[in-house]
Amino acid sequence: MKLQEAIILAGGFGTRLKEVVNDVPKVMALINGRPFLEYVLDYLDRNVFNHIVLSVGYKHEIIRDHFKDKYKSIHIDYAIEEEPFGTGGAIQLAFKQINGYRAMVFNGDTMFRVDMDKIKNFHFSKGTGFSLVLREVGNVERFGAVEINTDNKITRFSEKGEKIGPGNINGGVYVIEKKFFETMGFPKKFSMEKDGFEKLYETYPFYGILCKQYFIDIGVPDDYKRAQDEFKEFEY
Repeated sequence: MKLQEAIILAGGFGTRLKEVVNDVPKVMALINGRPFLEYVLDYLDRNVFNHIVLSVGYKHEIIRDHFKDKYKSIHIDYAIEEEPFGTGGAIQLAFKQINGYRAMVFNGDTMFRVDMDKIKNFHFSKGTGFSLVLREVGNVERFGAVEINTDNKITRFSEKGEKIGPGNINGGVYVIEKKFFETMGFPKKFSMEKDGFEKLYETYPFYGILCKQYFIDIGVPDDYKRAQDEFKEFEY
């Protein structure tokens, strides 16, 4: 079964990037003359996604004017936050425009070139409503850490700054069943990390799968600059 629908969180302000990007949403920051979000959509197009919901807020008109309702073979819808709903609220709102039973979720300011087949098979094998893709990094301090047991069930989430050194982080890629939001009774505004993962992981079966493919988060100037060089190697 293919995962052909996705949600992209694209409502970030880009506060930490103001010295290099200060007049557009973070996902529209230019990498070699192209908006970062184009690279993400290129990757999803190559992986046969045909419907994407962009979760937008800050200066969303810029994103909509650029992409309109189609990019290559991908149909685009927009879930517009007139006020910040938090990461969980944004995903929940976007799910109202998902046609099927599930969707993948991506951070619009992160490129994580995950193995789609590996993730799909893992998610269905666990029979869970929510799977997270994890990435090993040299220092988890900036991101927070995620721990799993031998069955890949998540056993702990650590906040940013709580741990230092190598470990697994939340890579910002999820597979979510639509029924997850229909049954959990979340409010309109909530943080997926604080109000979802950290409060529920002991009782709800969140599973994490480790992928080691290319990963970059352009949320800080150093990595934004690094992307300018590394993205030259991408071919579409």
